Amino acid sequence: MRTAKKTIVHTPGELLDLVGRDLGVSEPRVVTQEQVDRFADVTGDHQWIHVDVERARSGPFGTTVVHGFLTLALVPLLLADILEVREHSMGVNYGLDRVRFVRPLPPGVEIQGTATLVSARPIPAAQDGSPGGVQAKAAVVVEFADQSQPCCVAEILFRYYG
Repeated sequence: MRTAKKTIVHTPGELLDLVGRDLGVSEPRVVTQEQVDRFADVTGDHQWIHVDVERARSGPFGTTVVHGFLTLALVPLLLADILEVREHSMGVNYGLDRVRFVRPLPPGVEIQGTATLVSARPIPAAQDGSPGGVQAKAAVVVEFADQSQPCCVAEILFRYYG
């Protein structure tokens, strides 16, 4: 397991100087079967490999597996452990450029996120007086904490406004 490490900046503009840098490592997290079941209820994805514990024991993974999109939904939480922008009016998830579900994640296994800042560019202030900010892209790897092997990789776009 890696030691958690966070990058802290005071303003969105400071992200411009961090392009290409490793931002850190999240705290370890565990996705429970209960969370998987609740995600299945919310999304309507009740595929047996996710929710039928008994049947999954004899399935291809020997256990249930976390929905890939639930793993992806944890990326902003993991990134919040890794990067803190202290002075901003608003932060928003802007999108994704690339996502891969590399290996299945069984419930109950510790994961951690790592992130590298891939790009950052200024967002000019709007004509209506709304503040400008920075749009950034981070390459985030969700990995098995005990093996440092990826289960999900994603390039996430986010914006911080001043």
